[in-house]
Amino acid sequence: MCFSAEADLVTGVAVAAIGIDALRHVRHPRELAIAGLPLLLAAHQLTEVFVWSDLHHRAPSVEAGGDAASLYALVAFVVLAALVPLAVLAVEPADDRRRLMAPFAMLGCLVAVAYAGAIAQRPVMASIAGRHISYDTGLKSGGTMAVLYVVAVCVPLFASSYPRIVAFGACNAAAVAVLIFMSQEELTSLWCAWAAVSSTFIDVHLRMIDPTRSKIPGERHLGARAGRSPTIERGACT
Repeated sequence: MCFSAEADLVTGVAVAAIGIDALRHVRHPRELAIAGLPLLLAAHQLTEVFVWSDLHHRAPSVEAGGDAASLYALVAFVVLAALVPLAVLAVEPADDRRRLMAPFAMLGCLVAVAYAGAIAQRPVMASIAGRHISYDTGLKSGGTMAVLYVVAVCVPLFASSYPRIVAFGACNAAAVAVLIFMSQEELTSLWCAWAAVSSTFIDVHLRMIDPTRSKIPGERHLGARAGRSPTIERGACT
Protein backbone atom coordinates (compact mmCIF):
# COMPACT_ATOMS: atom_id res chain seq x y z
CA MET A 1 0.00 0.00 0.00
CA CYS A 2 0.93 3.66 -0.40
CA PHE A 3 3.45 2.82 -3.11
CA SER A 4 1.65 5.06 -5.60
CA ALA A 5 -1.26 7.43 -6.05
CA GLU A 6 -3.37 4.51 -7.26
CA ALA A 7 -2.63 2.49 -4.11
CA ASP A 8 -3.51 5.48 -1.94
CA LEU A 9 -6.77 5.91 -3.84
CA VAL A 10 -7.78 2.27 -3.40
CA THR A 11 -6.81 2.34 0.27
CA GLY A 12 -8.73 5.56 0.86
CA VAL A 13 -11.92 4.24 -0.71
CA ALA A 14 -11.71 0.93 1.18
CA VAL A 15 -11.09 2.62 4.53
CA ALA A 16 -13.96 5.05 3.86
CA ALA A 17 -16.34 2.09 3.45
CA ILE A 18 -15.10 0.68 6.77
CA GLY A 19 -15.56 4.09 8.36
CA ILE A 20 -19.17 4.35 7.26
CA ASP A 21 -19.88 0.94 8.77
CA ALA A 22 -18.11 1.93 12.01
CA LEU A 23 -20.33 5.00 12.39
CA ARG A 24 -23.39 2.80 11.92
CA HIS A 25 -22.46 0.91 15.10
CA VAL A 26 -22.07 3.92 17.38
CA ARG A 27 -24.24 3.46 20.48
CA HIS A 28 -23.10 6.35 22.67
CA PRO A 29 -21.82 9.88 22.00
CA ARG A 30 -18.44 8.99 23.54
CA GLU A 31 -17.86 6.50 20.71
CA LEU A 32 -18.15 9.11 17.97
CA ALA A 33 -14.50 10.19 18.10
CA ILE A 34 -13.07 6.69 17.73
CA ALA A 35 -15.74 5.72 15.19
CA GLY A 36 -14.86 8.76 13.08
CA LEU A 37 -11.16 7.85 12.88
CA PRO A 38 -11.53 5.53 9.84
CA LEU A 39 -13.19 8.27 7.78
CA LEU A 40 -10.45 10.69 8.82
CA LEU A 41 -7.80 8.15 7.83
CA ALA A 42 -9.58 7.62 4.51
CA ALA A 43 -9.51 11.35 3.78
CA HIS A 44 -5.86 11.34 4.83
CA GLN A 45 -5.03 8.69 2.25
CA LEU A 46 -6.94 10.47 -0.48
CA THR A 47 -5.01 13.65 0.33
CA GLU A 48 -1.76 11.84 -0.43
CA VAL A 49 -3.06 11.15 -3.93
CA PHE A 50 -2.64 14.88 -4.57
CA VAL A 51 0.83 14.85 -3.01
CA TRP A 52 1.83 12.14 -5.49
CA SER A 53 0.37 14.26 -8.27
CA ASP A 54 2.48 17.26 -7.21
CA LEU A 55 5.63 15.13 -7.20
CA HIS A 56 4.85 13.00 -10.22
CA HIS A 57 6.85 14.98 -12.75
CA ARG A 58 9.77 15.72 -10.46
CA ALA A 59 12.97 13.78 -9.95
CA PRO A 60 12.86 11.55 -6.84
CA SER A 61 15.42 13.73 -5.04
CA VAL A 62 13.52 16.98 -5.64
CA GLU A 63 11.41 18.29 -2.77
CA ALA A 64 8.17 20.17 -3.18
CA GLY A 65 6.08 22.11 -0.73
CA GLY A 66 2.37 22.44 -1.36
CA ASP A 67 -1.05 22.60 0.23
CA ALA A 68 -1.59 18.84 -0.14
CA ALA A 69 1.67 17.97 1.63
CA SER A 70 0.96 20.44 4.42
CA LEU A 71 -2.59 19.12 4.86
CA TYR A 72 -1.34 15.52 4.93
CA ALA A 73 1.25 16.40 7.58
CA LEU A 74 -1.30 18.42 9.55
CA VAL A 75 -3.55 15.38 9.89
CA ALA A 76 -0.67 12.97 10.56
CA PHE A 77 1.21 15.02 13.13
CA VAL A 78 -1.39 17.34 14.64
CA VAL A 79 -4.89 15.91 14.39
CA LEU A 80 -4.01 12.26 15.03
CA ALA A 81 -1.56 13.10 17.83
CA ALA A 82 -4.35 14.76 19.80
CA LEU A 83 -7.38 12.80 18.61
CA VAL A 84 -6.21 9.19 19.07
CA PRO A 85 -5.47 9.33 22.83
CA LEU A 86 -8.56 11.48 23.43
CA ALA A 87 -10.74 9.01 21.51
CA VAL A 88 -9.42 6.06 23.51
CA LEU A 89 -9.94 8.02 26.73
CA ALA A 90 -13.50 8.86 25.73
CA VAL A 91 -14.61 5.22 25.34
CA GLU A 92 -12.98 4.04 28.57
CA PRO A 93 -15.68 3.42 31.23
CA ALA A 94 -13.38 2.70 34.19
CA ASP A 95 -12.43 5.80 36.18
CA ASP A 96 -9.06 4.47 37.32
CA ARG A 97 -8.06 3.65 33.74
CA ARG A 98 -9.19 7.07 32.57
CA ARG A 99 -6.93 8.69 35.15
CA LEU A 100 -4.00 6.69 33.77
CA MET A 101 -4.80 7.75 30.21
CA ALA A 102 -5.34 11.45 30.91
CA PRO A 103 -1.62 12.47 31.07
CA PHE A 104 -0.96 10.84 27.70
CA ALA A 105 -3.94 12.59 26.17
CA MET A 106 -2.45 15.85 27.43
CA LEU A 107 0.94 14.85 25.99
CA GLY A 108 -0.71 14.18 22.63
CA CYS A 109 -2.19 17.68 22.66
CA LEU A 110 1.20 19.22 23.46
CA VAL A 111 2.85 17.25 20.64
CA ALA A 112 0.11 18.43 18.30
CA VAL A 113 0.74 22.06 19.27
CA ALA A 114 4.48 21.68 18.64
CA TYR A 115 3.94 20.20 15.18
CA ALA A 116 1.25 22.75 14.36
CA GLY A 117 3.68 25.55 15.16
CA ALA A 118 6.33 24.08 12.85
CA ILE A 119 3.86 23.54 10.00
CA ALA A 120 2.55 27.10 10.36
CA GLN A 121 6.03 28.55 9.92
CA ARG A 122 6.71 27.10 6.49
CA PRO A 123 5.22 24.69 3.94
CA VAL A 124 5.84 21.01 4.58
CA MET A 125 8.40 19.62 2.15
CA ALA A 126 7.74 16.28 0.47
CA SER A 127 9.89 14.13 -1.77
CA ILE A 128 9.67 10.72 -3.37
CA ALA A 129 12.02 8.27 -1.65
CA GLY A 130 11.93 4.89 -3.33
CA ARG A 131 8.30 3.83 -3.41
CA HIS A 132 7.17 6.13 -0.61
CA ILE A 133 6.92 9.82 0.19
CA SER A 134 9.15 11.46 2.78
CA TYR A 135 7.72 14.45 4.69
CA ASP A 136 9.76 17.16 6.41
CA THR A 137 7.92 19.48 8.81
CA GLY A 138 11.07 21.42 9.67
CA LEU A 139 10.50 20.80 13.38
CA LYS A 140 13.67 21.00 15.47
CA SER A 141 14.29 18.03 17.78
CA GLY A 142 12.16 16.00 15.42
CA GLY A 143 13.49 12.70 16.78
CA THR A 144 12.46 13.53 20.34
CA MET A 145 9.04 14.74 19.21
CA ALA A 146 8.55 11.55 17.20
CA VAL A 147 9.19 9.46 20.33
CA LEU A 148 6.74 11.58 22.34
CA TYR A 149 4.20 11.20 19.53
CA VAL A 150 4.45 7.39 19.64
CA VAL A 151 4.18 7.40 23.44
CA ALA A 152 1.09 9.63 23.40
CA VAL A 153 -0.68 7.60 20.72
CA CYS A 154 0.29 4.05 21.76
CA VAL A 155 0.54 3.97 25.58
CA PRO A 156 -3.14 4.79 26.32
CA LEU A 157 -4.12 1.64 24.45
CA PHE A 158 -2.30 -0.46 27.05
CA ALA A 159 -4.25 1.21 29.88
CA SER A 160 -7.64 0.26 28.45
CA SER A 161 -9.95 -2.10 30.33
CA TYR A 162 -10.93 -3.63 26.99
CA PRO A 163 -8.64 -6.63 26.28
CA ARG A 164 -9.17 -6.08 22.55
CA ILE A 165 -7.79 -2.54 22.76
CA VAL A 166 -4.81 -3.72 24.81
CA ALA A 167 -4.08 -6.40 22.22
CA PHE A 168 -4.37 -3.83 19.48
CA GLY A 169 -1.97 -1.60 21.41
CA ALA A 170 0.62 -4.39 21.36
CA CYS A 171 0.12 -4.82 17.61
CA ASN A 172 0.33 -1.07 17.14
CA ALA A 173 3.63 -0.82 19.03
CA ALA A 174 5.04 -3.74 17.04
CA ALA A 175 3.96 -2.10 13.78
CA VAL A 176 5.71 1.14 14.72
CA ALA A 177 8.90 -0.75 15.53
CA VAL A 178 8.82 -2.63 12.23
CA LEU A 179 8.12 0.49 10.20
CA ILE A 180 10.93 2.41 11.90
CA PHE A 181 13.28 -0.50 11.20
CA MET A 182 12.21 -0.53 7.56
CA SER A 183 12.57 3.19 6.98
CA GLN A 184 12.58 6.05 9.49
CA GLU A 185 12.37 8.71 6.79
CA GLU A 186 9.30 7.26 5.12
CA LEU A 187 7.52 6.27 8.35
CA THR A 188 4.77 8.86 7.87
CA SER A 189 3.84 7.53 4.46
CA LEU A 190 4.27 3.86 5.38
CA TRP A 191 1.88 4.39 8.27
CA CYS A 192 -1.01 4.44 5.80
CA ALA A 193 -0.68 0.69 5.29
CA TRP A 194 -1.41 0.27 8.97
CA ALA A 195 -4.36 2.66 8.77
CA ALA A 196 -6.48 0.05 7.01
CA VAL A 197 -5.77 -2.48 9.76
CA SER A 198 -6.54 0.12 12.42
CA SER A 199 -9.81 1.03 10.77
CA THR A 200 -10.88 -2.60 10.56
CA PHE A 201 -10.09 -3.05 14.25
CA ILE A 202 -12.16 -0.01 15.19
CA ASP A 203 -15.12 -1.29 13.19
CA VAL A 204 -14.90 -4.77 14.74
CA HIS A 205 -14.48 -3.34 18.24
CA LEU A 206 -17.60 -1.18 17.92
CA ARG A 207 -19.54 -4.18 16.66
CA MET A 208 -18.47 -6.29 19.65
CA ILE A 209 -18.91 -3.79 22.49
CA ASP A 210 -21.52 -4.94 24.99
CA PRO A 211 -23.84 -1.91 25.23
CA THR A 212 -24.78 -2.76 28.84
CA ARG A 213 -21.15 -2.76 30.02
CA SER A 214 -19.44 -0.08 27.95
CA LYS A 215 -21.46 2.85 29.21
CA ILE A 216 -20.12 5.46 31.60
CA PRO A 217 -22.52 6.04 34.50
CA GLY A 218 -25.10 8.73 33.79
CA GLU A 219 -24.67 8.65 30.01
CA ARG A 220 -27.63 8.08 27.75
CA HIS A 221 -27.73 5.71 24.81
CA LEU A 222 -27.95 7.52 21.48
CA GLY A 223 -31.16 5.67 20.71
CA ALA A 224 -32.65 5.85 24.18
CA ARG A 225 -36.20 7.05 24.42
CA ALA A 226 -36.94 10.21 26.36
CA GLY A 227 -37.75 9.47 29.97
CA ARG A 228 -36.02 6.08 30.12
CA SER A 229 -33.39 5.59 32.80
CA PRO A 230 -29.87 5.17 31.45
CA THR A 231 -28.17 1.82 31.82
CA ILE A 232 -25.40 1.96 34.41
CA GLU A 233 -22.13 0.13 33.98
CA ARG A 234 -22.00 -2.71 36.51
CA GLY A 235 -18.73 -4.47 35.77
CA ALA A 236 -15.34 -4.42 34.18
CA CYS A 237 -15.19 -4.43 30.42
CA THR A 238 -14.50 -7.66 28.59
